[in-house]
Amino acid sequence: MDVQIKRALISVSDKTGVVDFARHLAAMGVTLISTGGTAKALSEAGLTVLGVESVTGFPEMMDGRVKTLHPKIHGGLLALRDKSDHAAALKQHQIEPIDLVCVNLYPFEQTIAKANCSFEDAIENIDIGGPSMVRSAAKNHLYVTIVTHSSQYQMVLDEMKSRNGCTSLALRKQCARKAFALTASYDAAISRYLNEQVGEVFPDRLSISLRKDQELRYGENPHQKGAFYRLSDAKEVSVGTARLLDGATTPISFNNLMDANAAFELVKEFEEPAAVVVKHMNPCGCSVDADITRAYERAYLGDVVSAFGGIIALNRNVDKEIATVIMESYARFGKAKGAAGFFAEVIVAPSYDDDAIQTIRTLKEWGQRVRLLQTGPIDRKVVDARQYDVRCIVGGLLVQERDLVGWQAEKLTFPTQVKPTPQQMEDLRIAWLVAKHVKSNTITLVNNKCLVGVGAGQMNRVESGMLAVKQAGQMAKGAAMGSDAFFPFPDNVENAARAGIACVIQPGGSKKDDDVIACADKHGIAMVFTGVRHFYH
Repeated sequence: MDVQIKRALISVSDKTGVVDFARHLAAMGVTLISTGGTAKALSEAGLTVLGVESVTGFPEMMDGRVKTLHPKIHGGLLALRDKSDHAAALKQHQIEPIDLVCVNLYPFEQTIAKANCSFEDAIENIDIGGPSMVRSAAKNHLYVTIVTHSSQYQMVLDEMKSRNGCTSLALRKQCARKAFALTASYDAAISRYLNEQVGEVFPDRLSISLRKDQELRYGENPHQKGAFYRLSDAKEVSVGTARLLDGATTPISFNNLMDANAAFELVKEFEEPAAVVVKHMNPCGCSVDADITRAYERAYLGDVVSAFGGIIALNRNVDKEIATVIMESYARFGKAKGAAGFFAEVIVAPSYDDDAIQTIRTLKEWGQRVRLLQTGPIDRKVVDARQYDVRCIVGGLLVQERDLVGWQAEKLTFPTQVKPTPQQMEDLRIAWLVAKHVKSNTITLVNNKCLVGVGAGQMNRVESGMLAVKQAGQMAKGAAMGSDAFFPFPDNVENAARAGIACVIQPGGSKKDDDVIACADKHGIAMVFTGVRHFYH
């Protein structure tokens, strides 16, 4: 069913494109009604505008808080045109129907994002009249067209021009759908802000506002559909806020983003230059070094076989030198170490030099399809602790605070007779931070600031330890071992001793701690307790 647009109410905070939109409406004979600053902008552009006060018979009052909350506005929006009693009510109260509403809302999220935003400023930027009109128009979309963003202007105008000033029901349904999504998102942002103001971490009702960034090729598997949604108020530098650089021949995928996030969140743990290689959500390489190129080389060498088709994350700028080394990883290091080949699905870093991008795209054939994510500078002071860690189960969501506990040197205890050396402490630090990002049960081995062995996701910690030792080979000797949770028995320490591991870091807190410590003392292994567990399911 087509509806002729005869009267339009326009009231927008973001006035981008609104004058041209209104001018085209007026050219098609539409009567314009407007409020405040929007009415002024339209009038100054030479358009004839009815002030909302001339429609309602009441002036704007209370600093503009009350202007459109009136029966002559909402009656004109909500009336069902085919119901005789509605038509009679319109006639009795001298209410004229409104056929199109163009409204965007007070910039609440932009306001609270300001560093100096006061509570009073935030409250004043909660829109009341706008969402009310949006909801009224959207509810009555059988007859009313609701426009909530400048990106819809041309679409509406094109349809009106092709339908002699009318809009179709299909268009009005699409606009209504977007309108209700907008008000839901708006209310979610307000709810979240007020929860933070009173310190409510887990409110009775949880609303999370997300905006679709892109549809993906598919989900985890080709038979699953997938899309990426951004948190509208995310501030922390992350894969979620990163910019995908142009030039890749293959779109980024669901699994790419999951793995890239895993890699980048680990590399963010380090202040010094660091490189991480991730495969299937687990780090298979990690190293820190004063030289970021050297850090990458050593991270790749940690497991050249698993690095094939992996994700590379760096916490420094990518220049031509490191770009060249990445592209030539197989020829320079991998072939001699038994790798069958190498390519990267994604590289994520704070920034890229232009000649580095050119090198990546042209040096090897696979460079044409590698996705490059640019995050911007990492600011370790800006960590959004307000973001939830959300996991899905069938029928609901599990919600928890993010695990933001990192290296806490001041809280470490040293229960064994042998104490770690400064060099061992550096390896233990890396082993501990990597273990935080590996699927439980976790054992990590680090030697000379380079990850050399990982045991991930096993049903028991002994098996994880054996896998890590097997991967490390001779590099296990003298290595530092990290465990995401305590040792319930001395068996892991016994296995570590047989492999020549020099020191261990773990949370402690087991009923068998005394036995574990005694075993470490028997073998001359230094042990450090963190007092913190890092399960990662």
